[in-house]
Amino acid sequence: MMAFATVWNYCVPLTIITVACLVRTARCQAVQAENVTVLEGGTAQISCRLQNYDGSIVVIQNPRRQTLFFNGTRALKDDRFQMVLFTTQLVRIELTNVSVSDEGGYFCQLYTDATHHQVATLSVSVPPETPAVEVKQEAVEGGEVELSCVSPRSKPAATLRWMRNGREIPGVVSQQDNAKTFSVSSTIRLPVERKDNGAALSCEAFHPALSGQKRIRHYRLDVYFAPTVRIVPPPGILREGDSLSLTCSVTGNPLPRNIQWSKINETLPERAEISGPTFQISRLSQSHNGTYLCQAQNNFGRAADHYTLLVYDNVSVTTTAPPTPTTQPITSSHPITPTLLTPSFAPDPEDPGAVVETHSAVPYAVIGGVLALLVFTVICVLIVTIWCSVRQKGSYLTHEASGLDEHGEVQEAFLNGNDASQGKKEYLL
Repeated sequence: MMAFATVWNYCVPLTIITVACLVRTARCQAVQAENVTVLEGGTAQISCRLQNYDGSIVVIQNPRRQTLFFNGTRALKDDRFQMVLFTTQLVRIELTNVSVSDEGGYFCQLYTDATHHQVATLSVSVPPETPAVEVKQEAVEGGEVELSCVSPRSKPAATLRWMRNGREIPGVVSQQDNAKTFSVSSTIRLPVERKDNGAALSCEAFHPALSGQKRIRHYRLDVYFAPTVRIVPPPGILREGDSLSLTCSVTGNPLPRNIQWSKINETLPERAEISGPTFQISRLSQSHNGTYLCQAQNNFGRAADHYTLLVYDNVSVTTTAPPTPTTQPITSSHPITPTLLTPSFAPDPEDPGAVVETHSAVPYAVIGGVLALLVFTVICVLIVTIWCSVRQKGSYLTHEASGLDEHGEVQEAFLNGNDASQGKKEYLL
């Protein structure tokens, strides 16, 4: 009976009170509170359920034991709290714009002969905002980059994960308790090259309050590197009077803004025009020949490229027109003598101050054919001459030998005292 008397006096917990009330008496009054969880900034409803309420005083207090409502009357001047329902079975208040400072136990008290109370626990969940990426160390070509993904405030602590091309990058996680919230960070270190500039990374934050969703911060690597320079040359051969246009293609991070053009060992021509990466010279001449240089630099280095300009002669070719036939006879008191074609000079239509030498057209193919024919003729003449000379010498030697034989017979006849004109005598024995 003493146990029932204790329950009768305190009515805690409610399940025991209910059983005790059923056993003891129907006049037992009890109160029951419900726990609630709400997102920060949301609205919480705190309910107190009454049993066998007979009009006794109902008081609701906050976690600091300050009275919010006395029966249905507001006791604390905080407009965020409103009494939304007061009946013999249910008392309900509403708290708007909830913050973590509102978290704790709210007391539902019923004052009768003995005080009965129940605590409704308000829990505030703080989902993380989209995390931030902090660069701890700049990314320079050939070095390392240190990046931290930071979720400054969450409750409970958020879970962070680095991703690149669909693969997770393990990071070093640290957590800091800030009273009722937590600050979480995940740090990674990556080696970087020039090709990594612009690579896409992402930091993902997970939290129970996000209901399976995630907050993502996308980040692109910014890799610093020295510039590269390349001069884009013009196509074809440049001749006098043509225009030159060069483009200096520059890369680098940061991209160099100041591009310098110069001519090695000389000053730039007066006609040179520079517009950023473009270099132009109009009406070229051979005086513009030389090596031109394009240079660029940033905080991480400098680079240069050169182009050697070679301007060729621009020879204008003129042809003499054939004489126009006329029906009038040509009469002149002076004999007509042939004249040789001599070089003439004509002004350059693009540069009035320049004079370009002109020549008559020369059929080089015809000249080559004539020369070949002359050489062939000379060779043939030489062959014929040598052949004739050889035959004449052979005939002379033949006649000379015949003459020697006749001279010998005459000499022999003279020595023998015979007449040379006589023939040989024959004797018959």
